[in-house]
Amino acid sequence: MISITSSELNYLVFRYLQESGFTHAAFALGYEAGINKSTIDGNLVPPGALVTFIQKGIQYLELEANLSNDDDMDEDFQFLQPIDLITKDVYELQKIIKEKKEKLRKDKPRGKDKDNNDHEREHEREPAIGPARDPVKEREKEKQQKEKERDRERERIEKDKEREKNKEKEKPREDLMDMRPNGDKEIVRHEENGKAGVDPEPMEICTSSTSLPCEILSSDLLVLEGHTSEVFACAWSPDGSLLASGSGDSTARIWRIGDGPCNSHMQNGPVNVMVLKHFKGRTNEKSKDVTTLEWNGEGNLLATGSYDGQARIWNRDGELVNTLIKHKGPIFSLKWNKKGDYLLSGSVDKTAIVWDVKSGEWKQQFEFHTAPTLDVDWRNNNSFATCSTDNMIYVCKVGESRPVKTFSGHQSEVNAIKWDPSGSLLASCSDDTTAKIWSVKQDACLHDFREHSKEIYTIRWSPTGPGTSNPNQQLLLASASFDSTVKLWDVEIGRLVHSLNGHRDPVYSVAFSPNSEYLATGSLDRCLNIWSVKDAKIIKTYSGNGGIFEVCWNKEGNKVAACFADNVVCVFDVRM
Repeated sequence: MISITSSELNYLVFRYLQESGFTHAAFALGYEAGINKSTIDGNLVPPGALVTFIQKGIQYLELEANLSNDDDMDEDFQFLQPIDLITKDVYELQKIIKEKKEKLRKDKPRGKDKDNNDHEREHEREPAIGPARDPVKEREKEKQQKEKERDRERERIEKDKEREKNKEKEKPREDLMDMRPNGDKEIVRHEENGKAGVDPEPMEICTSSTSLPCEILSSDLLVLEGHTSEVFACAWSPDGSLLASGSGDSTARIWRIGDGPCNSHMQNGPVNVMVLKHFKGRTNEKSKDVTTLEWNGEGNLLATGSYDGQARIWNRDGELVNTLIKHKGPIFSLKWNKKGDYLLSGSVDKTAIVWDVKSGEWKQQFEFHTAPTLDVDWRNNNSFATCSTDNMIYVCKVGESRPVKTFSGHQSEVNAIKWDPSGSLLASCSDDTTAKIWSVKQDACLHDFREHSKEIYTIRWSPTGPGTSNPNQQLLLASASFDSTVKLWDVEIGRLVHSLNGHRDPVYSVAFSPNSEYLATGSLDRCLNIWSVKDAKIIKTYSGNGGIFEVCWNKEGNKVAACFADNVVCVFDVRM
């Protein structure tokens, strides 16, 4: 019998957590189980491998539990629930099938009952084991029965596949909206994370009964292919001509994107790309997943953070300028200060490090957290904030040996922190389902936003208010949650402005357009939505073939990039 090793099972669970969006759980398991030392070639493991493995196990249990010798095995399967197959042994399953069959027979008309009872009595008269049976014939009969079972199972799988194909052809967009001819607008209701009876408020989408004008057309889409694993991060260079992407295939890539519409790139041939390799030799080193990346303010240097604990600095041509080595665990966050002389990194090793970019040496290591550091963000050129799974937030300053401010109040790990454009307010979000606004002038939070029902994964400030190119516009905070919603908050008065209920699965990324009029959101439901901030309505949408980990706008605000779990990066024309 083929057996699976514990390290193989660990890897399958690790991949399942990654693909399902449980990033922190995946990193924790990978770190503790030593996934980076595994000899398994991740490129050979297909998406959904763990689920497929379990499903095949269930199918085997179904076959094992089958009692009848007649042609339609599905008759027995219909009496079982999947959870029964996992929690009960074969004899208990056979008992369930037998009892339910007996009940079914009693409910049938008498004529059929009589035939069944006669058939049963005949079987009762047969001894379970007896000398009259020929062992060779019995084995042959058993072999034929197993072959029949395999044939039926294959037929059933083929039928299921055919039904799925037909469903997709008949309803290509049923998963996005329920089309009903009720005028110019459609009401869309989504079940929150698949729970029936828990409906977010209806959302109006600009569409008609005969077409989907909101859908981003293929002519407005550029698909960038080349990565061989999930793409976790993407970022436009400040001038908007380059797009960087980071993947689980141990590479980052710099794509040269022109100013014209996406269809002009397709006509002009393949996009120019530079591959930034984070490995030497083997390409399946999971320890070198690119987890985060960011361009400096001038756009001439790109920093990448990796699962191997190293930060790397590259130039615009994809050449390695420096490798920054000191962390002892995966890097989750990397940020340049505005001046561009310091790079800040946060790691699973519980520390944050400020690096002197010019010398390539570490300037100061901050060891205040008692658990992995999840995010870091500069307030100005010399001070910054850090957050951790220890529920704490620290404001630190280069040259100071202790935090200049400590914020405590979250009841679970703090996933992200962001300073507002003026550097006076700090926003944080947590697994405790809250987002909070802090000021260095006081210890307690200014606002405590509690309207989300599940973990909040990330937050973004609108590019508005003092110190921005939109100084007279209202300052908003967007929060993206595992409850499948995005919420917009007025931080001046501390209230909820809009709840954007257009996704069906956890929302992993949000990004405001440069003019702050639009918001892009990406979710594990595979959908990219572009919202009008003013109207809180979806004005453009695209459904891909994998969950979305990050979305970002270019400088002009006419293109959005999104990175997907199916190994691609997509660039969308969003000229309004």
